[in-house]
Amino acid sequence: MMTVNMQGIVEAVLARAQRQGSVTPEDVQEELTNAGVPEEMWEEALGQCRRSLRKLHERTSGASPARRESARERRRQAVRRAVRGIIRRHRAEQHVERRGQDRLDFIQSVRVLTDQREWRLLSRDLSTTGIRLIATRSLLGQRLRVIIGEGEEACSLVVRVLWTCAVGDDLFENGCMFLDDEER
Repeated sequence: MMTVNMQGIVEAVLARAQRQGSVTPEDVQEELTNAGVPEEMWEEALGQCRRSLRKLHERTSGASPARRESARERRRQAVRRAVRGIIRRHRAEQHVERRGQDRLDFIQSVRVLTDQREWRLLSRDLSTTGIRLIATRSLLGQRLRVIIGEGEEACSLVVRVLWTCAVGDDLFENGCMFLDDEER
């Protein structure tokens, strides 16, 4: 029955070593005390822990520093390849333009006013006919005043939200069309 306890203690010490990265003699003594091992058995327990810790160290540090570095570099290259693939696919998708108007990536904080509220939202892109806004809610069908810029350079435009699309948890893209004086 004591060997079963001893194995449990060794496993606890090994788990602690993996969690902390190392163990001190005090850590081993603490595990032995917690397990209620009598002092006369500490030497045997310490011997088993040392052997197991050596085996753990040999398994985890078996590769040379050069081999570990080349493995890291292979992982980095795999990440770079994956990201390049994402970029290629994204660029290929960008060439498909459904609109008649060119749009400009226009990522800026803008003020948006309704009759009752004012929000700070993020614009996504801009064309001569509309703007896309990122918000924490759907603004579908609403008529809004969008203020782009600050001070004397601020431009105030009225828009109607034509479409909305959930893009994350509590995050929506809202496609807006500029309204002229007659449509207001």
